[in-house]
Amino acid sequence: MTARGLLQENGSEQKTDEVWTVGQLNRRVGDMLQGQFSRIWVRGEVSNFTAAASGHWYFSIKDERAAVRAVMFRGRAQTVGFVPKAGEKFEFRATVTLYEPRGDYQLQVEAMRRAGRGDLHEAFLALKEKLAAEGLFDDARKRTITTMPRAIGVVTSLAAAALRDVLSALARRAPHVPVIIYPAPVQGMDAAGQLCQALHTAIDRNEVDTVLLVRGGGSLEDLWSFNDEALARLVASSSIPVISGVGHETDFTICDFVADLRAPTPTAAAELCCRSRDGCLEAINVLSASLASRHARILERAALRLDRAVALLVSPQDRLRQQGDRLQQLKERLVRAAAHPQERRASSLAAMRSRLLYARPDLAVQQQSLARARRDLFATSLRLIERRQQRMVAARQTLQALNPRTILDRGYAIVRKDDGSIVKNALDLSVGEQLGVELGQGSVHVSVLQAHGLL
Repeated sequence: MTARGLLQENGSEQKTDEVWTVGQLNRRVGDMLQGQFSRIWVRGEVSNFTAAASGHWYFSIKDERAAVRAVMFRGRAQTVGFVPKAGEKFEFRATVTLYEPRGDYQLQVEAMRRAGRGDLHEAFLALKEKLAAEGLFDDARKRTITTMPRAIGVVTSLAAAALRDVLSALARRAPHVPVIIYPAPVQGMDAAGQLCQALHTAIDRNEVDTVLLVRGGGSLEDLWSFNDEALARLVASSSIPVISGVGHETDFTICDFVADLRAPTPTAAAELCCRSRDGCLEAINVLSASLASRHARILERAALRLDRAVALLVSPQDRLRQQGDRLQQLKERLVRAAAHPQERRASSLAAMRSRLLYARPDLAVQQQSLARARRDLFATSLRLIERRQQRMVAARQTLQALNPRTILDRGYAIVRKDDGSIVKNALDLSVGEQLGVELGQGSVHVSVLQAHGLL
């Protein structure tokens, strides 16, 4: 329909001689487009995709015959849950608008879904919810991947690029680990059943310690074999730990959730299934060095113990000679002791007499010392008594000088309140208050008539 036809249809045909600006024209055409088209669904392939720093998405939607520009603003883009890729087909719910600065019409996308995959996505979510409710996704039931497998099994297609990636990664990381391939198609109508058969074969043979279930990236339809319920249950019940490496990092399948370990890519699955040869060699070198060091320390301690034992060891001949010398010495001492017993006793008695004479006290000297001590004690006692008497006289004089009765005898008085407290300031008294006055001889009770402070 031409612009003139649109104007006529809206009942607002303009005069042919009226001159419009370009902005007015674009605005009017934009209003017509929005009025003519309500929200519509458009199917097409994404191209020229750009995610702006503002969060808006700019791209083109095309098919084999035409293309149209599109924009999805940040608020809408955040609800999609994934980032579209160039070449992927989607169905877009959008409104038709006109970008006035350039006069280009475009689609303002409000929502998008993968083209032809709505039913598949719903089936995926339903199966995921079902298996999760049964506990097949629980971490508690998943097995630990052995780091030193005797062999590794790979379930995938012989023609898959994922197989080459896995074999290349294993040849680089762990060339010492045997790899057994259980071939099965990874795409197509019968792929799920053959994948189950290949995994059954690996489980029945029990010749590997880890199974890699891998394939490269693709669309939801391409990966659908790995969303099969029978395959998922077999992976969950497998007696051999299973690592799932299906698609790219952003791709998820049911097998990823039930597997004992999910790898983002097939290459990552190969890296996670065993320790690298270099890592093993490094660990062996560290352990060997530690063992050699401990062995050397053990030998050093044994050598020290041997040296101490040799130093303490005496030959029987030397021991007999030492004991013979000791016996001879004892024999000589015994002979000497038996030959001179009287001389030894006389000498001992003389020594004891000398010690007794030396220890006997001299009574005259002790009496003189006692007399001197008695005289000194008497003189010291007289001096001490005199000093004490002098101190007592001085204390009596001081006490007499400080006696308040002596002060009262000179005409002073002590004024007390009814509670017994002493009055020191006239301003603390009230007119009419009763006071007690203590004099040098006796006391009187008075009443306050007037109180004055110091001038």
